[in-house]
Amino acid sequence: MKIFFNHLIVLVLVFSVLNCLSQGIPDKISGQSKTFTNPVWNGADPWMVKHNNDYIYCSSAGNAIWVSKSDKMTQKGEPKKIWQAPASGWNMSCVWAPEIHFIQGRWIVYYAAGESGPPFVHQRTGVLRSATEDVFSAYEDMGVLYTGDLQNDPTSNVWAIDMTVLEHKGKLYAIWSGWIKQEPTDATPQHLYISEMENPWTMKGKRIKLSSPVESWETGGPLNLNEGPEILMNGDKAFVVYSCRESWLVEYRLGLLELINPEGDLLDPANWKKTGPVFQGNEQVFGVGHCSFVKSPDNSEDWIIYHSKKSTKPGWERDVRMQPFKWNVDGTPDFGIAIPAGKSLTLPSGEK
Repeated sequence: MKIFFNHLIVLVLVFSVLNCLSQGIPDKISGQSKTFTNPVWNGADPWMVKHNNDYIYCSSAGNAIWVSKSDKMTQKGEPKKIWQAPASGWNMSCVWAPEIHFIQGRWIVYYAAGESGPPFVHQRTGVLRSATEDVFSAYEDMGVLYTGDLQNDPTSNVWAIDMTVLEHKGKLYAIWSGWIKQEPTDATPQHLYISEMENPWTMKGKRIKLSSPVESWETGGPLNLNEGPEILMNGDKAFVVYSCRESWLVEYRLGLLELINPEGDLLDPANWKKTGPVFQGNEQVFGVGHCSFVKSPDNSEDWIIYHSKKSTKPGWERDVRMQPFKWNVDGTPDFGIAIPAGKSLTLPSGEK
């Protein structure tokens, strides 16, 4: 009888453990969580793109460009250096905000760099191209892009950072942040420009000023900026989400340009409608900006990846955060409220 009773206790314990397993308690035992918290890692100007089933993350550090690949949004893969700035030349210093795009079967990287700084008056935009479709293959330096007004005079090139690209109806367009003309000080207002491209490393026509910091929510600080333009698509609707105000202050925020007529001229500023701010900080999240957008692993959710300041103190100490967003009835994005650090978010749908 005692032996039977002992066996009964063992069976009860086994069924109890199995019941716990079915209730999801082993998430804590195995270390596998169904949630995460912001920030996800240190850094700024986060650029993430989903390619097949992988998330490619591109960043700069030590005057070099680094790329990682992971099947998870919330965890980076091992960063690998794909390019180091040369010891001399126009792009030897101040490597900023690289973006990587898969275009025509190759990986294309756009980055800002200069010959010296501060002051950061020499920044231009350079292009790298991968040797193969492998994101970790060797990269060829395709040179500096011309972002001025006199295409036949390379010496007239003008300050340019934060370049991104938009593919629309068989054409490729570059959109970036630049100055009206070259200035001797980096305390210069920045505008958004657009130009059609002949190929991913060559401009085709003249640049067109797409946006200037003129709205009340874009101005009011020591320096009025439009920068960090990023493309967001929703069906046939195209948006440029950009950063404005000052990147080193808590007022940094996001504005929105919406393409009014997809069949119209993208180079016509009147074909773009400006609204904002569409995403900004709060009492617990400071100075949000410079974002990118990806789908969840199962493609059922839209996520914004962005940076924010670590404190209210002026400066560029920032970390990277991510959160899901929805769409309004009119097809425009609703980014919601910036979620405070430490608050649990459900993992992106499909992420294991």
